[in-house]
Amino acid sequence: MSRAPLKLKKNEERRILGGHVWVYSNEVETKETPLTEFSAGQLVDIISHNGKVLGNGYVNAHSLICARIVSRDHRYQLDQSLITHRLKIALSIRERLFEQPCYRLVHGESDMLPGLVVDRYFDLLVVQLGTAGMEVLKEQVIAALDKVIKPKAILLRNDGAIRKMEGLESYIEDALGEVPEQAELVENGVKFSAPIKSGQKTGWFYDHRINRARMQHYVQGKRVLDVFSYIGGWGVQAATAGADEVMCIDSSSKALDWVHHNGELNGVADKIACLEGDAFAAMKALREERERFDVIILDPPAFIKRKKDIKEGSNAYRRANQMAMQLLSKDGILISGSCSHHMSRSSLQNVMQQSARHLDRNMQILEQGHQGPDHPVHPVIPETDYLKAIFSRVLHR
Repeated sequence: MSRAPLKLKKNEERRILGGHVWVYSNEVETKETPLTEFSAGQLVDIISHNGKVLGNGYVNAHSLICARIVSRDHRYQLDQSLITHRLKIALSIRERLFEQPCYRLVHGESDMLPGLVVDRYFDLLVVQLGTAGMEVLKEQVIAALDKVIKPKAILLRNDGAIRKMEGLESYIEDALGEVPEQAELVENGVKFSAPIKSGQKTGWFYDHRINRARMQHYVQGKRVLDVFSYIGGWGVQAATAGADEVMCIDSSSKALDWVHHNGELNGVADKIACLEGDAFAAMKALREERERFDVIILDPPAFIKRKKDIKEGSNAYRRANQMAMQLLSKDGILISGSCSHHMSRSSLQNVMQQSARHLDRNMQILEQGHQGPDHPVHPVIPETDYLKAIFSRVLHR
């Protein structure tokens, strides 16, 4: 298949030569290759100002990231054959690392398949096509997944925010077989059901797997609070690891129903209480009732989604951490997370330290966590290195 040229302005090839795979719209020489002449998802050769082919990929004039490189070898381009090959590469490291086939199988650019996310729940796959290039090749993606994994069912969960930025419609549909409302999974030896059709993202967040495993070392015989609990990934694992009591806070009653269900799956429902409501209001109410917890997990949604949100989002992280510290018993453990790329690890540490000092308390950082290996980091794309978890000990003077 022939590919149209997409030419860059003078000196705009440096990032690409350094290993980056994104081309921004302001880097394109639009006089020679007008973006308006490309169809969304069209395959292109990315060419430097002096005519050197830097690689090939696909283009979308509707997006700030107007092109994404798929291969630097002219012999290969994004088609079913290349998708199949890269799926096998992605699968090989997951099979080496995880006993159960429950993991993120494809993590976009980090697995050399930009715009594609696939989460695996045993023989069921949930797929997100986040870009026009992947949407155009939807049938080839499904065929490649069927060939490599041979799943019983595949769900297309194409309702993410990135699709709006790409000018794509949102939809959820069964792509292969009959997809149930929920999927079963096992994480760190604990059983869960996840609402794959109605829950957040693909229904589950595998990225905190290792951090949740480390959390289990801190909760034996303790009273635990799980804030922003969603369906109980942290809280249920705390209960199965020997916590005496677990309280889960979430604004969604449906999510808390799933917490109870997942507690029952593991025989620990009697240890788990749920509190529905805004997390900040709930923590304030618990403080007024003089409740105290030995371990608190704070795993909020992304408070900082864009650069312009940094000030407001950082304040939200500060408030959340400070309120959590006020609920800690003496010598308590606070596990604070952030999935905001724009909230750096050092910034999160500073927020926690400022919160501790404001309360006239001392803080020790015991451990620091990262996203799991099924969410690999692309070394030149900082956005792929997004997850932080800081295990801290907060001491009264």
